[in-house]
Amino acid sequence: MASFFFALIVSRTRIIHYFCRRKRLIFNKMGEDKSFLLRGAMNYGFVMGIYWVIKYVFFILGFSHPTANIVYWSLSCLVPYIAYKMTRRYRENIGGKLGFFHAWQFGVLLYFFAAILVSLEHYLFYRFVAPPDLLVKTVSDMEEALKASGASQTLLDAIKEIHVTPIQMAIQGIFNNVLYGIILSIPVALLARGESSDMMGGERV
Repeated sequence: MASFFFALIVSRTRIIHYFCRRKRLIFNKMGEDKSFLLRGAMNYGFVMGIYWVIKYVFFILGFSHPTANIVYWSLSCLVPYIAYKMTRRYRENIGGKLGFFHAWQFGVLLYFFAAILVSLEHYLFYRFVAPPDLLVKTVSDMEEALKASGASQTLLDAIKEIHVTPIQMAIQGIFNNVLYGIILSIPVALLARGESSDMMGGERV
């Protein structure tokens, strides 16, 4: 199965590179091109989403094999670096010029589309795989955290009335991942912005 996902990611990346190479020739001497932003983020988000799907498998395995959690968190730590490499590749796709806000937009959309893909796995996990008391424990942990932070009794009573469903957990996962994307895309955009070396006559930006 791992080889299948690897082949799928490679083929998808080659398709992206093929269709974007022509666009790069057109805009190579022009300014920043944002016409490919949504489609590019969707394509790269699909690849990132596949990576997240594979990564989440180790989270699931962590319930029965605790050492799998180490793999899961190690793969999670690589996500910002992968996003940076994808942003750099996207910069090349659009002609080699990328501003900070453009790069940040790409990063947020990248996380958004990847989050949508992996949310399907989240739903299936909470619906069919997760221990029966996991959702109840999640609400209980939230209540304890709020109680420790000095939350009002009214808020605590409201938390007790919450009945979390698998679809709610999947949607919450999308919001969480987009929030991570909004934050983590800031340093990535700072590093990936600028112009490629071939546009600057060999000078690196």
